[in-house]
Formats: sequence, structure tokens, C-alpha cells
Amino acid sequence: MTQRNKFLLILATFLFAYFVPFTHDRVAGALVESFLLLQEYAREHVLLCLIPAFFIAGAIAVFLSQASVVKYFGAEAKKIVSYGVASVSGTILAVCSCTVLPLFASIYQRGAGIGPAVAFLYSGPAINVLAIILTARVLGFEMGVARAIGAIIFAIVIGLSMAFIYRKEDKERLAGPQMQMPEEKMHRSLMQDLSFFALLVIFLVFANWGKPQSDAGFWATMYEIRWYVAGLSLLLLIPVLWRWFQKDELKEWVGETYNYGMMIMPLLFIGVLFAGFFLGRPGHEAMIPSKYVEAVVGASPAQFFALTGMHQGAANDLITAIWPVWTSFFASVSAAFMYFATLTEVPILQGLMGSGMGKGPALALLLAGPAVSLPNMLVIRGILGTRKTMTYVAIVILFSTICGVFYGELFA
Repeated sequence: MTQRNKFLLILATFLFAYFVPFTHDRVAGALVESFLLLQEYAREHVLLCLIPAFFIAGAIAVFLSQASVVKYFGAEAKKIVSYGVASVSGTILAVCSCTVLPLFASIYQRGAGIGPAVAFLYSGPAINVLAIILTARVLGFEMGVARAIGAIIFAIVIGLSMAFIYRKEDKERLAGPQMQMPEEKMHRSLMQDLSFFALLVIFLVFANWGKPQSDAGFWATMYEIRWYVAGLSLLLLIPVLWRWFQKDELKEWVGETYNYGMMIMPLLFIGVLFAGFFLGRPGHEAMIPSKYVEAVVGASPAQFFALTGMHQGAANDLITAIWPVWTSFFASVSAAFMYFATLTEVPILQGLMGSGMGKGPALALLLAGPAVSLPNMLVIRGILGTRKTMTYVAIVILFSTICGVFYGELFA
């Protein structure tokens, strides 16, 4: 940390300590909520969810070659291959919104078509394996699946849209040298790698298996045996690591896992504290009253009408009709210009949903927020130019809004 940053941190701490009225009931309650939410994350989401997820992300970074992914993005590659690889690259590469930018610049400038390159740009942070796992764990399996599927579909749609809009310019650009990626030799078979990752995922899934509503049936049985399955996966992992992996690889894996933890956990804990302070836990008020959140992005405009004092009439009918579109659009635009550190969108959204945010705008925020931000836009502008960047951001906002409206109406 530079001297300037130290000074700013000290100054911010001083101003916070000097001016915040800690004795005020709402402020005191918000401070308690921030640490209660942090305690909830520490007890329920770190040991059995995040730490195993860090090991999976570290394994992806070490054992799956980035070159084997990006080599499929060239102009000569089949569309079904290039867009297919690009749309799932976030889970394969496990990159965040910062890391994806130099990778995107590299593949685009080395000859990738704008469609697959932009699909990769969106998919990278949007379906980060850690984010999907934490979303499903904290916000529910349904939201986690919707985020993953929506991001994959969006990546393809956004890429195809950019490729169609700028097809002439891209054709001229690709007349130059094409991207070449070297083949890499691996000492393990594909089945060995898949078996290794399967054991990691099985442990993660069964260690976090939630108790079903019914005490009978298949899901109840799986819940009862969850620890046996999780323990067996760890036992099987021992000979797999012993026989198939080299010592240097395992050291690199542990090191990469440690780096993920050091990079993400401080930001996540800070994000949880801020989310708890301003939004509280579901069902518990903090600094921002839930009625204001519900009035802007709630599942219905009832709270908006209550706060504004609007009575029945044509204006009410119009607002009611456009409410699903408005809430998802507002969430998409707000998220597109905000910066979310890796995973911090989850506790923030947990607080927003607990304060009355509808499911539609919640998904719209998840689809638009992690993939786009104002700092990202500035970097992308330097690579694609102003016009293409504005088009990309507009498409992200548009399709996030559409998906939010559809999801909100479907699961209302």
C-alpha cells in the first residue's frame, strides 16, 4: 500500500469515527446487523462452501490450459465451437471481471472474431465458478441455476449480436494474421482430469446439501447420506492425487488456491459488512429502510404508491403495467455502472432481496453487474473503441432487462 493510500485510509477512518452518530438507534442497529451478517457468512458459507470452491477454482487455473480454450476463437473456427467455448469460458478459466480484460484484449488483437471475443468477455466474470456456487448457496439453487443458464445464453446472444452489427468491419480486421495457439502435451488423460474434478464437485455438492422440506423420498435419503458421500469423495481423492499428479503441480494448485483466498476473502468480508450495515439481513432493518428498496425495485408497485400517495387512476394503471420492465431496467443500468468486487454482488443482493427486491430485477442485476462496470467500460473502450463499447453495454442492459422481466413473471 502506498503512502497516499495509507493517508486516505486513515483520513476515511477518522472522518467515519468523528461524524457517525453511533449512539443513534438505527446506526447502532445497522452496525450490529453488519457483524451478524458477517457471522452468518463465516459460519454457513466459508468452511464447506467457499474453501472447497477456492480449491476447485485453483485446480481450474492450474490444470486446465487457457491456450486450449482461446485457440478456438479464431475466424477460421466453426461458430458452434467458438461460441460454445466462449459461452462457458467463465467456468473453465475462473476469471474475475479484472482478469478477463487482458485475456480479452489478447485474443481479440491476435485475430479472434468480435463475436466470440465479446462472448468470452461477458462470460468470463458472469459465470465465474465461485460466483455461481455462492449464488446457489446463499440466494437459492433456483437463482444459481438461472444465473448460470442466463449467462451462457446471453454470452452467445451478445456475441452473435455484435458479430452481426459489425460484420463488415470485423471482416476487414480479420484479413490480417490469425491467432495461433500452441498445442500442449499433457501427461494425464481427459478421463483422469474429469475424475479429479468430479470428486471435488461431489464433495462440494454433498457437503452443502440442504435439508429438504419432506422427511421422506429421494432427496431426504440423499440428505441423510450426504456426509458418507462427501467423505468417500475425499478418500478417493487421495489415491487420485498420489498416482496422477506431480508434486510440483500439487504445490502450484495449493498456491493458486491460496492466492484466490487472499484475493477474494478480504473483499468479500468488506462487502458483507457494508451490505449488512446498509441493507441488513433478510427480515432485519438496517440503515436503508426496506420500504424504499421495495418502492424502487419491489415485486409490485404497492410500496411506491404508498410512499408517493398516488391514488387509483390512469397513471397507476400505466405504472403497474410497466413495473416489471422498469424494475429490471433500473437494476440493469445501476448494476452496469457499479463496480462489484468478486463475489460481493451476492451479499449485496441478499440484502436487497431481504428488503423487498423482486426476483426479476435481482437476476437482471446478477447478469449485468459482474460483467460490466464503469472501470471495465473505460478499458474496453481502449480496445474496441467508443461506438462498439457503447453497443456492447447497451446490449448487456437490454438482454439483462428482458431476462429479468421473464424470470420475474415466471417465478412471481
